[in-house]
Amino acid sequence: MSDDSQQPIVVKRVKKGGGAAHGGAWKIAYADFVTAMMAFFLLMWLLGSTTKGDLKGIAEYFQTPLLVAMFGGSGSGDSSSVIQGGGEDLTRTYGQVKKGAIEADKKTINLQALKADFERMERQRLEALKADIEALIEKDPMLKQFKNQLLLDITTEGLRIQIVDEQNRPMFDLASSELKPYTKQILRGIGPLLNRVENRISLSGHTDATPYAGGDRGFGNWELSANRANASRRELIAGGMDEAKVLRVVGFASTVPFDRDQPTSAVNRRISIVVLNKRTEEAILSDGKQVAEIQDAEGAANVLPASGSR
Repeated sequence: MSDDSQQPIVVKRVKKGGGAAHGGAWKIAYADFVTAMMAFFLLMWLLGSTTKGDLKGIAEYFQTPLLVAMFGGSGSGDSSSVIQGGGEDLTRTYGQVKKGAIEADKKTINLQALKADFERMERQRLEALKADIEALIEKDPMLKQFKNQLLLDITTEGLRIQIVDEQNRPMFDLASSELKPYTKQILRGIGPLLNRVENRISLSGHTDATPYAGGDRGFGNWELSANRANASRRELIAGGMDEAKVLRVVGFASTVPFDRDQPTSAVNRRISIVVLNKRTEEAILSDGKQVAEIQDAEGAANVLPASGSR
């Protein structure tokens, strides 16, 4: 035999498999990561290109969507925005065509019209309450004799009920916040009627321009008018009015006279009860919130850091 016939035969066996580590699963995870990053950068771009007012309007919409729907607000689609957003106008909503609140060609409910409709209905409720109180005065013999001292009218703030003094028939004891018995009856008669509407009330006390006798001792017409307003609040509640309806109790002394030509006239001594409309109520609450924020800021500024104390 030749040398070639004696060479050993080598058989190589190749094992297939083990490619799991080099499969396509990582591609799916990578694609998800890229998609998430793209969404993140898109969100950051939108936040950076949207005005501060628009961001506030969008936040308010998601916090209180009904309030924004009723009274309006600035959104990313609002025409007042410096940088216009895409899509539909967020200050409008769509629905069925209703009389007095639509744009017929677009079938859109105008939010300003909705607000006007709400204020109109609210005024109708206050006028109905005014009619109920006037009917009670005519029906009740005790109240009827004080008809000239009970003045009712609709103002920009709501329904105003004023109980005024007469020269020979004051509401309070002289220089005191103690109510006369008939004044208590008047307030207790009015109290339950105020529960017929959900509106909250404001109470204010007024005096004439005659200086209070004990003013030099730190108690004057300011304190007297405030005390009289608070005494009236207690009688309204005693008559059945819901205590939670009271939003504000203030004293104006003689700064808002009923009769400007005669500042010492008895008619200037009065109690004013205002059944507030929604707009005025929100304005009062907004002012209170701003005052609280200022007080919180001043309080924080007056707090010294612990490291700086000696």
